[in-house]
Amino acid sequence: MTKQTTIISDSNNNTAPPPPPPPPSPPSPHVVLVPLMAQGHIIPMLDMARLLAERGTRVTFITTPVNASRIKPIIVRVHESNLPIDFIELPFPCTEAGLPPGCENCDLIPSNDLFPTFFSSLQLLALPLEQRLKNLVPRPTCMINDMFNPWTANVARSLNIRRLVFHGPSCIHIYCSHVFHLHKIYETVTDEFEEIAVPGLTDYDDVVGQSFKVCRMHAPGWFTSPGYEKLREEVLHAEETADGVVINTFDDVEPMFVEAYKKVVGKDVWTVGPLCLYDKDDDFSARIVRGNKAAVDQEKLLCWLDSFGSLIRMNVGQILEIGSGLEASEVPFIWVIKDAEKCPKVEEWLEGFERRMSLRSFVIKGWAPQAVILSHKSVGGFVSHCGWNSTLEAASNGVPMITWPQFGDQFLNERLVVEFLRIGIAIGVKKPVFNYGEDEIPVREG
Repeated sequence: MTKQTTIISDSNNNTAPPPPPPPPSPPSPHVVLVPLMAQGHIIPMLDMARLLAERGTRVTFITTPVNASRIKPIIVRVHESNLPIDFIELPFPCTEAGLPPGCENCDLIPSNDLFPTFFSSLQLLALPLEQRLKNLVPRPTCMINDMFNPWTANVARSLNIRRLVFHGPSCIHIYCSHVFHLHKIYETVTDEFEEIAVPGLTDYDDVVGQSFKVCRMHAPGWFTSPGYEKLREEVLHAEETADGVVINTFDDVEPMFVEAYKKVVGKDVWTVGPLCLYDKDDDFSARIVRGNKAAVDQEKLLCWLDSFGSLIRMNVGQILEIGSGLEASEVPFIWVIKDAEKCPKVEEWLEGFERRMSLRSFVIKGWAPQAVILSHKSVGGFVSHCGWNSTLEAASNGVPMITWPQFGDQFLNERLVVEFLRIGIAIGVKKPVFNYGEDEIPVREG
């Protein structure tokens, strides 16, 4: 007999299909950081860049030639450590904008009337930034822009990537500015020293038993001066259209303000501070150049700090009166004098001052490695204008403060330091100033 093969077929044709291909892997995170070209804004964003990179995120940090030269030691260390951070230098349009050559940072602006020009010139960076980011591999997945760079919103939109706004100031300042604008308080209050109850702070009302009140002079908001109307609207719109907010603070230092801001802003808010704690490298030479090249010999500074136990730091216009007051104080001190405060008369006076004070003073002329100084065990106090970076650095190192605010968010930061945290005492300044006039000179007896 002939064998026959029987073929059994599935009449319903239900053979199992091949498994579907795995879904494509999500793109690796690649974050673009766009700081405001000002040292107090660049420094925390540099800390954030390194923090993100150490957690596996690729970072592209946007800067300009002058600002890149200031942070060159950090750039070198980043490259040596193989952190996934790239630095893109965009030519700054000084000539096109009508600014002096090299005027690429807020502290290089020679006069107050050029500040509007400076902020307007930043928008000229939009097109070159977009062109550079289009060619990046891997493709950026998110942008974090300083709140004072609203022009980045269109760049992120054109690249179809998410965008977060970075707030460098304290949340007490951000919240007050936000709700004052929301309730049109800036438009209705005529007396700049009138006490105004800040809306939405029910936790404060319950704990303290009364409303938290501030005056417009101490809560000036964002770009409320004449001539900044367009820029203010752009800043506010850029925040409203952002996908979220990142703040250089932490919940425990100002909990009621963080919670109130989260409720009123209506989007994700991440508190990622204090970013200054990232920079705890034991290598002193690396920390001393944080933000700029220090105008002091590191070994000489360390030896001096090892010998004494107090720190006084004042950066105010009336150099001679403050110097005379320090001389009469009979305590050791560090005194930082900004480059902008130096002039032939001051230099001549300082020669004699430094001779007389050589055993208990250390004068730094230029950029000071403040974070390093505040972290030293001998430092017993800090006279500060209450900028938020300085406030976080002092608080993080357990250094008590004497508060001398001048403008912007500094008066609200003083309230936080003195009234809420109780880690400082106030000198008693009430009126904001940018530069002291003849009738506002601080005197040595004060």
